[in-house]
Amino acid sequence: MFERLYDTSEQAQVQFIGYASDRARYDFGIVYTNAFFGKPIVFCMQTNRSTLLDYEDLDNLTYLQKAFQLTTAEAEEVSALMKQFIPTLSIKDQY
Repeated sequence: MFERLYDTSEQAQVQFIGYASDRARYDFGIVYTNAFFGKPIVFCMQTNRSTLLDYEDLDNLTYLQKAFQLTTAEAEEVSALMKQFIPTLSIKDQY
């Protein structure tokens, strides 16, 4: 009934980040994987929202706002925070 597109397994590195600012508290998980063209999966543990992000995506504040339901100021904070953890090169380019 369904066409299987992919079914893979891998050992992935996962990092959990908790951060508080004057505006909000953030609890994120980052899954570093070779899947999805090397983009890490970033998920917010408070809102259950997730997205694939690479370093260049972090400059697109509108994308971060929509992905995680943030204000512009919050998106700026999340961008600055994630730039400490998201690799500047995609994982595939690093290896």
